[in-house]
Amino acid sequence: MDPEHPDTEDAVGTLHDAALVLGPDDQVLWVGRAAADHGPDADHHLDLGGRAVVPAFVDSHTHLVFAGDRSAEFEARMSGAAYDGGGIASTVAATRAATDDELRRLLADRVAEMRDQGTGVVEIKSGYGLDMATETRLLRLAREVTGEVTFLGGHVVPPEYRSCRGDYVDLVTGPMLAAAAAYARWVDVFCEPHSPYAFTEDEARAILVAGRAAGLGLRVHGNQLGAGPGVRLAVELDAASVDHCTYLTAADVDALAGGSTVATLLPGVEFSTRHPYPDARALLDAGVRIALATDCNPGTCFTSSMPFVIALAVRELRLTPQEALWAATRGAADSLGRDDIGRIAVAARGGVTVIDAPSHRHLAYRAGVPLARRLTTAP
Repeated sequence: MDPEHPDTEDAVGTLHDAALVLGPDDQVLWVGRAAADHGPDADHHLDLGGRAVVPAFVDSHTHLVFAGDRSAEFEARMSGAAYDGGGIASTVAATRAATDDELRRLLADRVAEMRDQGTGVVEIKSGYGLDMATETRLLRLAREVTGEVTFLGGHVVPPEYRSCRGDYVDLVTGPMLAAAAAYARWVDVFCEPHSPYAFTEDEARAILVAGRAAGLGLRVHGNQLGAGPGVRLAVELDAASVDHCTYLTAADVDALAGGSTVATLLPGVEFSTRHPYPDARALLDAGVRIALATDCNPGTCFTSSMPFVIALAVRELRLTPQEALWAATRGAADSLGRDDIGRIAVAARGGVTVIDAPSHRHLAYRAGVPLARRLTTAP
């Protein structure tokens, strides 16, 4: 994933007969041919036997801090029930009732599960508190495990505010945002006119503009349940990423092609909701940068597996294995405004992932097989 490397052999920069040196915090200190005699000495040597090594996956869209279980909702959807965002309220109730220690343990287990499947950097959103105290503690807990923390007070309008939505928007853009800014790097909003629980274009704009004024970068949940203003709003405000992009018009694709916003695709959601998959080929053909992420959450996609997402992207989004790997590493890094992760190059961070196979193609070729594991220098 380092196109500037002089010896790369294809679009993703494959280097055969390769070696690398990892330093403290899994930073890459050197990369080159194994036969080269100019690499630095290392304290320990590990022969991977011809296995492929890729950048650790970058999961740029997750909702990991929550309590409760919504498996019955998933079962109902598989029997034909529609998804409209209403189930989020049950997770909010369970999360509000959970202690910090309970949430911290659940979060640690989920992050460990991701690491075990090759993920190096993870973004984590709040959004299951929807009140001052709980949103703040979710952000604080997320900050304990990642610097990529997103304030999602604008997830849905909680039940106690549905008769006075404006008051909730005022809370999100005022005191809740002020408390969130100490922990979050990003602000996000679920802009979705097809859900009575999500936010309108005007409400979403108010939340994003306030977040930007507080110094946060912008992210948007857009066009998940139907065509709507989310993508257009994200491009207008120069958001770093607009996520889902399931229902896109030609004008949406043109807007993304003409802007700098990354389109983050979450095919695990379509798998878990039986919605149509987004048209990734139209985005790529138009020159739009795309990313892949899990959207790990209790309602619409409870998977922590980036290899599964890559396999879905190849099978259902019609990406090539190279395009899918790029989107799960460099593309996702772009969506976070990072050039120090998602690639194997000197000074890169985030670690590397070993594939128990000779090529990254096996991630999709052997879907469901636990081939990926993050390689770390940590004890």
